[in-house]
Amino acid sequence: MEFENFDSRGYRTVDVRTGYGEWVSTYEDTVRDEMDIAVLDDLTVPQWSRTTRALDLGCGTGRTGAWLRRHGVPAIDGIDLTPEMLAAARARGAHDTLLEGDVTDTGLPDDTYDLLIASLIDEHLPNLTPLYREAFRVAAPNAHFALVGLHPHFIMASGMPTHFTNAAGESIAISTTVHLISDHLTAALSTGWHLAELGEAVVDDRWITLKPKWSKYRNHPVSAAYVFHKEK
Repeated sequence: MEFENFDSRGYRTVDVRTGYGEWVSTYEDTVRDEMDIAVLDDLTVPQWSRTTRALDLGCGTGRTGAWLRRHGVPAIDGIDLTPEMLAAARARGAHDTLLEGDVTDTGLPDDTYDLLIASLIDEHLPNLTPLYREAFRVAAPNAHFALVGLHPHFIMASGMPTHFTNAAGESIAISTTVHLISDHLTAALSTGWHLAELGEAVVDDRWITLKPKWSKYRNHPVSAAYVFHKEK
């Protein structure tokens, strides 16, 4: 669904590689763990510490990779489109290998990973099917795929794209697409995945403490988490 139908900000919009390449220096200061990490903490199906090898799709600065390490994942590979983000992830040191590439066409071997994870990337994909198809291809039998992102309701209700403030003080939007929960399920199920868990997080006291202006969104869903399973 086109974000332009909901846009209330009118920020200048750039592509993903350009946007994250500029945002990297302040990304860690502006993206809150409540958006994704706290949602991952609440998932019950993935057995993180029993993972053999994980693939971090759209690994960014390595936030998610570091979280996986803290949860006992012994081996983690990462892939991201943006060289500047990969440099930050490399400096963080949570991943075993890092690859510059497209999450929908990784070039990685079939049936390799027993855990795949993607955080805050789905809104930048115009079509979800290629992501779920590629994840299924590189997933080993019995693997899980955990994806967490902005809730479509929040994007629509707030009219707010993924955005950052550049060095000149200008608010810049990064290309955003609205994907309904049904879009995720349709894409995942059509490529062979089975739904194992679905979670939604709402704007609560923690969020309003961080962002008082969000009090008007209290109890609105802000993040969604999906866990899919590849059967043997």
